[in-house]
Amino acid sequence: MHVDHDGGRSAFLDGLKALRGVAEGLDDDQLLAPSRCRGWTVGDVLVHVHLGLQQMLLGVVSPGEAIPGDAADLDAATYWSDPAGPQPAASPVGHVRFVRAMGGAYRRPTGIVEHLGPTADALAAAVGALPEGVVTIQDRTMHTGDFLATWALEVAVHHMDLGAELTLDPPAPAAVALARATVEELAGGRLPWDDEAVGSSSGAAGSRRTTSRWPRRPAGGPAPRPGVISPF
Repeated sequence: MHVDHDGGRSAFLDGLKALRGVAEGLDDDQLLAPSRCRGWTVGDVLVHVHLGLQQMLLGVVSPGEAIPGDAADLDAATYWSDPAGPQPAASPVGHVRFVRAMGGAYRRPTGIVEHLGPTADALAAAVGALPEGVVTIQDRTMHTGDFLATWALEVAVHHMDLGAELTLDPPAPAAVALARATVEELAGGRLPWDDEAVGSSSGAAGSRRTTSRWPRRPAGGPAPRPGVISPF
């Protein structure tokens, strides 16, 4: 499943804008409501999203030369079924507890959203300026459109995760459409359910897949990669 650069970029940016708009409308009590992610409040999910967006930002703005040629060995769907690089054996429970501790460190839950804002602004600008090409993630390659599509899926699914008990505006249609297309590609057929099923059918988001996602383009050696910080 290949997603063109402009399609992946617009879906991600629309998804990020929608998620941020919902988050900025939540008060302290709403941020303490349970989410669809086991063990996490709504605020905790946003902490987890923020960690992932920071990781994405560092990869997007990493200086480097484009990879020669047009080869890529992962696309927007096979990324989820063919993990990029060695996968750690550690239980995701550690990350669940880490995120809860981070969320609890804010003086008020709304501080989580305030902290997320500058990262979202910087990332939107960086993605807007990202040239079309091929990026490397854990020694595997992806077209930029496919890479951005995987993040569009993640922001859409995590947007849905916020609505366990809250009535919220829906995720961006373009991001949901890409998420659904990815799930259907992995499933080998159309889903017989509405778009809410995307959040639980793919095994590709929330605490359902653990990987370190750091895109990089070689420039005299590999960029540093963080340890696992986010089970997507």
